[in-house]
Amino acid sequence: MRFQYSFQKVVDLKTNEKSQAEWLLSSAVGQLQVEEQTLTQLIGERNRVISAIQKAAEDCAPLSSIQELQAYVNHLDQCITRKHRDVQYAQQNVQSKQTVLTDKMLDEQVWLKAREKANVKFQQEMLLREQNELDEMASVRFAMKAR
Repeated sequence: MRFQYSFQKVVDLKTNEKSQAEWLLSSAVGQLQVEEQTLTQLIGERNRVISAIQKAAEDCAPLSSIQELQAYVNHLDQCITRKHRDVQYAQQNVQSKQTVLTDKMLDEQVWLKAREKANVKFQQEMLLREQNELDEMASVRFAMKAR
């Protein structure tokens, strides 16, 4: 006789939920990396434009071109501020997905341990039945020899 766990579908569901939580966490981490990369690019662009402003000032460029570059720096500052918020949101999202994954993993472990306990109990019962059958066979042989 083979072991069949009566709650196997629940175990499968918990495993699937854990896999989905892993996928969602992976997606959130990917989004965080994209946000951080965009922030790095914006900061790099801002630094490049500030260097261009300094070079233009040294080269006695027209004031209007320096003002245009400064306006662009102000725009980049606003973009950087927004991107910092996006990065914070992405970090919070990753943390929440990690929490969900941890919960799903614990839930799955509870069900896996329950299945393992049921399997151990089943194996013990099978061994006991086998032993009882062997004892009965020995008793029958003994009774037949005693006649």
